[in-house]
Amino acid sequence: MMNCCGLVTKEKQPVPLKSIRVEVQVKSHVATVTSTLQYVNEEERHLEALFVFPLPADAAVCHFSAKIGDQEIVAEVQERQTARDQYDDAVSSGQQAFLLEESKESSDVFSLSVGCLSPGQNADITITYITELSVQADHSLRFCLPAVLNPRYAPAGSDAGIVSEISSCDSVPYTLTLSVHVSSPNPISKLESNCTLDPLVFLNSDHTQATVNLSSGHKFDKDVELFLYYQNTHQPTAIVEAGVTTAKPGSLMSDPVVMISLYPEFPEEVMSSLATQGEFVFVIDRSGSMASMMHNGKRAQSRIESAKETLLLLLKSLPMGCYFNIYGFGTRFKSFFPQSVVYNQDTMDQVLKRVNEMRADMGGTKILQPLEHIYSQPCYPEHPRQLFVFTDGEVRNTKTVLDLVRLHTKSHRCFSFGIGEGASTALITGMAREGSGHAQFITGTDRMQPKVMESLRFALQPAVNKISVQWKVPDGITVDTLSPPINAIFQGQRSLIYAQLKGQSSESSEGSVIVQYNLKDQPVTNQLHFCLKPTEDTGLSVHRLVARSLIRCLEQEERTGGVDVDDIRRRMVEISVEAGVSSVHTAFIAINKNNREAVKGPLIQRRVPTQEMRRLSAAYSCTKRRGYPVSYCYTKRSKRSLNSSSLMDVAPARNQLTKSNPEMSSDLHEDSLLQLITLQKASGCWELNAALARVFGKTEDELTNQKPAQVDGSVWATLLSLIWLYGYKIQQQIEWQFVAMKAASWIGSQNVVSLSQCVCDGNHLLGCQVKEETLGI
Repeated sequence: MMNCCGLVTKEKQPVPLKSIRVEVQVKSHVATVTSTLQYVNEEERHLEALFVFPLPADAAVCHFSAKIGDQEIVAEVQERQTARDQYDDAVSSGQQAFLLEESKESSDVFSLSVGCLSPGQNADITITYITELSVQADHSLRFCLPAVLNPRYAPAGSDAGIVSEISSCDSVPYTLTLSVHVSSPNPISKLESNCTLDPLVFLNSDHTQATVNLSSGHKFDKDVELFLYYQNTHQPTAIVEAGVTTAKPGSLMSDPVVMISLYPEFPEEVMSSLATQGEFVFVIDRSGSMASMMHNGKRAQSRIESAKETLLLLLKSLPMGCYFNIYGFGTRFKSFFPQSVVYNQDTMDQVLKRVNEMRADMGGTKILQPLEHIYSQPCYPEHPRQLFVFTDGEVRNTKTVLDLVRLHTKSHRCFSFGIGEGASTALITGMAREGSGHAQFITGTDRMQPKVMESLRFALQPAVNKISVQWKVPDGITVDTLSPPINAIFQGQRSLIYAQLKGQSSESSEGSVIVQYNLKDQPVTNQLHFCLKPTEDTGLSVHRLVARSLIRCLEQEERTGGVDVDDIRRRMVEISVEAGVSSVHTAFIAINKNNREAVKGPLIQRRVPTQEMRRLSAAYSCTKRRGYPVSYCYTKRSKRSLNSSSLMDVAPARNQLTKSNPEMSSDLHEDSLLQLITLQKASGCWELNAALARVFGKTEDELTNQKPAQVDGSVWATLLSLIWLYGYKIQQQIEWQFVAMKAASWIGSQNVVSLSQCVCDGNHLLGCQVKEETLGI
C-alpha cells in the first residue's frame, strides 16, 4: 500500500511533510529547541496543508520562519484574529503564507497552516521554543521531544475535522534527525535515552560541553526522551540576563531579569521518619484508551493492567490508620466507598478484590466530574489529602480541569501520572503544578511502579507551609518577582523563581534571595547569593521564559473572570508581541509578499497525519457507520486489536498456570515480587503459609521446619520476606521500600528474641546473605 496519509485524493497522492530536523541546545537546565519541517508539494496544483502537533506544555515558542528556495520569511507575532485575516487574505490572493497558532483548549497543542505552495515547490518551516528540563527521581534532567506523529487529540471545537479526514496507511513517510549540544557549569556525567544514540562526544577536557546525535534510521513513532546527568546536580544557581537596549524603557524586555534555581535540602531528622497520617485518594482512568498496550515489546502490559499492579503496590505501602479511597472514571465515575475509610486489614481486603476486577470499560475520558466530587468531600482533620491521578491524558477540557485543581490547592496535594505515549503534558504537569504536587510520565518500556513510589515518597513528606521569598539588593535597585508564588517544596526537587531587576546602583554588584518556610512547625531558611552582572550569551531565553510565565498567569486570571477581562487580554497580547512568545490570543504569521502567482481553482487541502490520528479515525468512522459514541467504538477496536497478547485477557490463564505450577511463578522476575507484595498484610507482616513458600520456591514444610522454636510464625515469615527482598530484588528497592519499612517496623514491635540467629537461619534457608542491619530492624 502507498503512504496514503492525510486527506487524500482518489489517486492516493502523498502528504507534503517529508522530514523533520531538530537541534537542541541545552544550557544547564534550559533547552532551546529548533525544529525544521520540510514540505514538498508533489501535487499538480497549488496546495494548502494543515499540521496539528504537540509541544511541551511549558514551552515558550519564540521563533517561526519559512524558507522557500533561497528566500527566508521570518514570522511576526500579532493578535490572533488579525493574523488569521492576513493569512486568509494572502492565500486567497495567491501569496504564500504560514500561520502558527496555539490551541485555546490545551497549551501543548499547536496547529501549523502552510498556504499556497506551488506545484513542485519546497518549503522549510522552522519553529524554535525554549523549555525548562524537569528533575527526575534519579536526579537526572529530562528532555522530551513529543512525537510529532502522535498528536494527543484533535483540539476541542474542531468537530473532529482533522480526525475524520485521515485514511489508513501502512507507514508514515517522515524522517527525523536530532542533534543535541549540552553545556553546563558542572561536568556532564552521562546522557541516556529511550532511543538509540550515537556515542556522547565531549568537547573539552573538563566535560562541561558535549554533543550527541540520534542514531540514523530512527522511527518517529514515540516520544524521544533524553536524560541528562550532571555532577553536583543539586547546586543552586542564578542566571542574570541583560535586557534589550532598543526595547521600550520600563518594559519587561528592557530590564535585566534573573532566574533562580533552588534545591532545598530538608534536615535529616525530618526525613528519617514517614508520615503516619493522611487521606490518600487514587483516581484511575478507566476509559477505553487505557486498554492500549504500554509498548510494543515483549511482555508488554495494557495501561490498565500496569495501573492496577501499581495501585496494589501503593495500597500495600500505605501507613496503618490513614484514610483512603479509589475512584475509576471514564464517561462516568464511581468510587469504592462513599467517602474515604480507615486503612486496615478489613478495608484493604475489600479493595483488593475490586481492584483485580477493574477494566478499561468506562467509555470516554471525563476527569472533571470525579474531581468535583472529591473536592466536595470534607477533609479529615490532621489527615492531609493526597490525590494520585492516573490517566493517559486524552481530555479536551484541560484548562477547566486545571482551574478546578488550583481552586482547591490549599486543601490537598496532587500527584499526576501520564501513562503511555500521547499523554498531555499540559494536563499532567498542570495538575501537579496547580495542586502543589509532582508529575511523572511513564512511556515506552518504563515500569510505572518506581516512578509512582517516588511520588509516594513526596506525598509522605511533611507539608511545607508559610513559604516566603525576600530579596536583598543594593540601594538603587528594586526587584519585582514575576513567577507565581511557590506553593510546594519537596526534598530534592527544584524550585524556580523569576524576577525583573529595575534601576542601577554604583554599590556592590551582589544580591541575594532568601526563601523561608516552616517544616513540621520549625522555621527553615535557604539563601543564595548571586552576581547582579548579566550573564553573557543567553539569547534572551530567560526573558522569554519569564514572558511565558506571565502569560500563563494572565490566562488564569482571564478564565476566572478578572476585574477587567479586556485589560487582561490586552496585557497578554502586549507581552506576547513584545517578547515574541506565543499565547492563546496571538499567532505567528509569515507572508511571502514577493509571490503573487495567480491560483486557478480552489486550493487542495491536506491534513498531515499521524499514527494516533489513524487510530482515532477508525473510531470516528465507526461512529458514522453505527451511530455509536467514539469512546464505545474506540474501546471495541482496542479490545479486538489486543487479542491474546493483552494481559487483561491472559491474566486469568496465567494465574491458573502459576497455581498448578508454583515453580513457574518463582521464575518470573516481576510476578514473584508482585505475588509477595500481594500476600503482605496491612500491618506489614506476612503469614507463614504455602502461598508464601511458593514465592520463595520452597514448600511450606521447608519454611516451618527451619523456623526457630521460640519465634512466632508471622515473625519468621516477615523476616524471610525481608531477607528475600534484599537478597534477590535489591535492584527494585525503590518499588518495595515502603513495604519493607512497614515490615521492619512491625517486627520491631514484636519483641523478637535471638534476632541475629533468625537472620542467619533465614539467610541459610533462602540461599542468600543479608546482614541484620540491612533489614532496618
